[in-house]
Amino acid sequence: MTAMQPHELVELALGLSRTDGCVVIADEESTANLRWAGNALTTNGVTRGRRLTVIATVAGAEGTASGVVSREAVTAEDVEGLVRAAEEAARAAGPAEDAQPLVADRPQSPDFTAPPAETSIEVFDAFGPALGEAFARAAARGELLYGFARHEVTTSYLGSSTGLRLRHDQPTGMVEINGKTADLTGSAWVGAATRDFTDIDVPALHAELTKRLGWGARKVDLPAGRYETLLPPSAVADLMIYLHWSSGGRDAHEGRTVFSKPGGGTRLGDKLAGLPLTLRADPDEPGLEAAPFVLAHSSGGDVSVFDNGAPITATDWIRDGVLTDLITSRHAAGLTGLPLRPAVDNLVLETADQESAPTLDEMIARTERGLLLTCLWYIREVDPATLLLTGLTRDGVYLVENGEVVGAVNNFRFNESPVDLLGRITEAGRTERCLPREWSDYFTRTAMPPVRVADFNMSSVSQAS
Repeated sequence: MTAMQPHELVELALGLSRTDGCVVIADEESTANLRWAGNALTTNGVTRGRRLTVIATVAGAEGTASGVVSREAVTAEDVEGLVRAAEEAARAAGPAEDAQPLVADRPQSPDFTAPPAETSIEVFDAFGPALGEAFARAAARGELLYGFARHEVTTSYLGSSTGLRLRHDQPTGMVEINGKTADLTGSAWVGAATRDFTDIDVPALHAELTKRLGWGARKVDLPAGRYETLLPPSAVADLMIYLHWSSGGRDAHEGRTVFSKPGGGTRLGDKLAGLPLTLRADPDEPGLEAAPFVLAHSSGGDVSVFDNGAPITATDWIRDGVLTDLITSRHAAGLTGLPLRPAVDNLVLETADQESAPTLDEMIARTERGLLLTCLWYIREVDPATLLLTGLTRDGVYLVENGEVVGAVNNFRFNESPVDLLGRITEAGRTERCLPREWSDYFTRTAMPPVRVADFNMSSVSQAS
């Protein structure tokens, strides 16, 4: 690494630009991690990384072309070669479909020239000793704990030839713990997302694992079929994230998704949920803060490098059960007639009345007979027209009878559409911050309620454990 600061790399790249327009993004990342197995730490460490992305634009008689080149571990000596490569890519490309004037006239971030934010192993100062105490408790109970904790801080500097100078610091933390019985026949999982690890309650996480391992002492075999099912927040998050990823305005307008209206147009205004559920996002959501402006390293259906720096605002994607917005870039908005709605890097699902919403334990207590899931994994799309997904249950499926968990049942493969599922939610609990398990590598900032779903489709019994 050179001593040159990231904002200086941005200025250097912009100064070297010879094309009509240029956008530069410098991402500086530091990561601290712990891993453990069998009630003992195995590895820990801190890493650093740097990526510089240059977007060059070239105006021509037929339209504006763009060239995008990103490289890791860039030093000052590498910048000119990176800029020239982006310019060459732009000149070799045809007119960009998503071409728009580069964003301008945004207030400069006051800390744009400050050094990047960093994490260190000290982020685990309280978490580490609490984890050690959990190891001792687990050993005394004949349990084995496995898992990892990771904290990363990414500072993104965005500069452009139109005068943008924007910066965003993004902390992201997570912990996942698997508890297993001594003979490895029983397994349970808990996870949590955090910004700084000060709010991670290790004793509470371990107590939940111990409770679920105890539920698994009795085994019950059940056939495939449709069951009333309680989904905890983590499982709900994984399904709602996929729904959100599939809610592009252009694809919907062109008839390619579950949000397309038969005969043309989109389903905006359609009622999707029987309960007054709201799916929303807000870059200023407390505890889930995310970038308040577009940071696009490449273009896609509803994201465009030409939109870099465009403001991101709070958006209700579904309000009181009704579809109210779809993701669009400026280009997609122009094609569809929809408003500009950039994606936000967080997601919240909640009922209208949070004060009276029940906890998951209260929902269990009023269940006559049903299944309680821990989490979902290996989720894959089957049919984009209905957003039918398939996947597996993992680390504990439990049978609830007369308000009590009476044992653990076998795993299942499920087939469900999260859009169809919204219409079959009969009860939604209290929204809480949670860690999606399947998509935690890509999307961690979520808050979801536990939900009760009628006739959840367990399509076959799975041998996965």
